Amino acid sequence: MDRERTRAVRRSRRLFAVCLLRSTLSAALLTALYYLAPLDGGFGVFTVVLLVLGLLVFGGVVALQASAITRAEHPRLRAVEALSTAVPLFLVLFASTYFLLSAQTPQSFQEPLSRTDALYFTVTVFATVGFGDISPLTEVGRVLVTVQMAADLIVVGVIAKALFGAVRIGMRRRGDPYAPPEDEP
Repeated sequence: MDRERTRAVRRSRRLFAVCLLRSTLSAALLTALYYLAPLDGGFGVFTVVLLVLGLLVFGGVVALQASAITRAEHPRLRAVEALSTAVPLFLVLFASTYFLLSAQTPQSFQEPLSRTDALYFTVTVFATVGFGDISPLTEVGRVLVTVQMAADLIVVGVIAKALFGAVRIGMRRRGDPYAPPEDEP
């Protein structure tokens, strides 16, 4: 009995470690791609179209991830992996847009943004900690930030609820006794 329990604990730890490794690698890969991407096309209609397409891809990724979570052997771990891919993708989309806007129109922000500055600004907006050293000064910059804030609310509220709902469904499918209860009407 103790031997079986020890194996189960080791297996759980190994699964958790693999989940953390994949999550970290996913976020690191998306961040590396952001820094390596040739972002030199300037800001314009094409950039906005790419942002919208990127957000649609983001929505598709989240939908596919939610579906995968419901079928996963370990839905909670799968949800962690889904968030570790979806959130960095979302942040990189906006950071790229801010970087291109700043390169095209440096007066859009209090200072020209490097890639790191653009990523920092994006995370600041996402975390809703407010602006300090960087804030949008032009109308286009403010519109983009407003769009990101609205999208942030969707990501945090609707998408998180969908992913956690998928975890609940996946746990019930497996007959997990620790599955969260249904929401009461």
